[in-house]
Amino acid sequence: MAEIKDPENTIIMETTKGTVTIALLPDVAPKHVERMKTLARAGEYDGVVFHRVIDGFMAQTGDVANGNWDKDFNIGRAGTGGSSHDDLPAEFSKVPHARGSIGAARSANPNSANSQFFINFKDNDFLNGQYTVYGQVIEGMDIVDEIQRGEPPMNPDRMTSVKVASDA
Repeated sequence: MAEIKDPENTIIMETTKGTVTIALLPDVAPKHVERMKTLARAGEYDGVVFHRVIDGFMAQTGDVANGNWDKDFNIGRAGTGGSSHDDLPAEFSKVPHARGSIGAARSANPNSANSQFFINFKDNDFLNGQYTVYGQVIEGMDIVDEIQRGEPPMNPDRMTSVKVASDA
């Protein structure tokens, strides 16, 4: 089990493949960290699929509006929505998009991140300074590596439960 140093800023993500533990970076991207915790505490990530998973690149999830497997799911719409909260301003930093880092998914507008995020399968330095990094997988990258590939995947894996560790 991963050593959790800051339970208030750690996410325990149960997936259809297993458990992934994420250390959030509140000093780097406080607004993105707060949004993830807000959505996790509201149970909004529970049941949301990994809708865009590109081998050798990243696994994307977090569309709480259109990506919930248990609520009128339509794979064609997964990845097109966000949450009921306003979009977030970019919080770019010098933290690299390294293997296991959590990046904020967004449209072409740098200030359009909302609920979607991605986990990098490898170092993706070309994303540095263009997408907000706000977390790092500290345990379970082997689980992330097993997520079903596809854009969208034919049988998508999903987050079954996402909790802030201090609440678990």
